[in-house]
Amino acid sequence: MSHSASKIWIHTIWTTKEKQPMILPEIELLLFSVLAKLLDELGCPSRIISGMSDHVHCLFLLNPQRSVADVVKHLKGSSSHFVNFENLVEDKFSWQKGYLAFSVSDSGLEKVVEYIKFQKEYHQNRSFEMEHNELLRMHGVYPSVSTG
Repeated sequence: MSHSASKIWIHTIWTTKEKQPMILPEIELLLFSVLAKLLDELGCPSRIISGMSDHVHCLFLLNPQRSVADVVKHLKGSSSHFVNFENLVEDKFSWQKGYLAFSVSDSGLEKVVEYIKFQKEYHQNRSFEMEHNELLRMHGVYPSVSTG
């Protein structure tokens, strides 16, 4: 085979430092658009980005020249720098260490898009901890793993 090809959708989730509610409604769309722009710059086009005041969900197509760890590290570092540089929140903004990342098949893509799109409705009945543990169980990862 003379050419390589890949199509790997990645669903990532990470939280604000100490899960503080720092993603205020007045900045969330700006923050999500910054994350989308950063992903585009990495050659990892986003399908959807959404979340809650204490965490973010990103669904993107992984550039085969990048690792998930490097992409998330860049997203978290650059976005927190942007929020702080622009003084978008009163306190220092930062993300907690760690993240969750799961591959998504083409057949499951729309289900994940809908799940991310309706985060606010989903969290009316579930805490982030419940969501976190449910995602870990669903993907066969032990709940002791932290998104910290």
